Amino acid sequence: MSALGATRGFGVPGRSYLAVLDAMVDHANIFDLILCRQEGGAAYMAAAWGKLTGAPGLCFVTRGPGATNATVGIHTAMQDSLPMILFVGQVGTDVKGREAFQEVDYSAFFRPLAKWAVEIDDVNRVPEIISRAWTVALSGRPGPVVVALPEDMLVAMSEAEPCGPVVIPEPAPSAANVGGDRRRGWPPPNARSSFLAVHAGPRTPRPRWRGSPPPTTFRLSPPSGFMTSSTMIARPMSAMPVWR
Repeated sequence: MSALGATRGFGVPGRSYLAVLDAMVDHANIFDLILCRQEGGAAYMAAAWGKLTGAPGLCFVTRGPGATNATVGIHTAMQDSLPMILFVGQVGTDVKGREAFQEVDYSAFFRPLAKWAVEIDDVNRVPEIISRAWTVALSGRPGPVVVALPEDMLVAMSEAEPCGPVVIPEPAPSAANVGGDRRRGWPPPNARSSFLAVHAGPRTPRPRWRGSPPPTTFRLSPPSGFMTSSTMIARPMSAMPVWR
């Protein structure tokens, strides 16, 4: 995470990701974790960090109720297009699918709320998934990404290279697309920018009627193919009689 440019995160400590907390203590000189009282507040703070800095706001929560409490921040980041990454502790892969304590399928739970939700199932893919999560959070329309961290994946040994800085491409038409449009003759060589001017004309004063207004005449234009037109006269409504 430090290689990607992360310097600060927000979260509530939990047993399900103690290995991550230990790593933060070992690298306290380059990464700072802001402790929060509730996961919803931590997620809001991470979303605000993404809004103010443009870098993904990092949030760390434990599994089960910790993840569900952070859902409100994920929804806010998605609605406001804010880059954010939520790291959720997860049960070990050896007990997954056996209704372990506070086990939740986070890929299915967060799929409607986030840009991408993934669970690490191979320790050698940790750098790849972290780099992709950072890229997805910033690419195109920014938004939140959820990464589930099984306990055994956090303590397993790996020979994979750590992730490095990523380059986020700016959305723009490619040179091939621009050249293809020109070869097809678009835009025309003598094309000029044009706009639509709408003129309502001078305002004419409306006549002021005294008493009852005269009948109003409406002329109905017939559809094409008809030779006649009709005229409808609308008269003002008379007062309804009052019975006693």
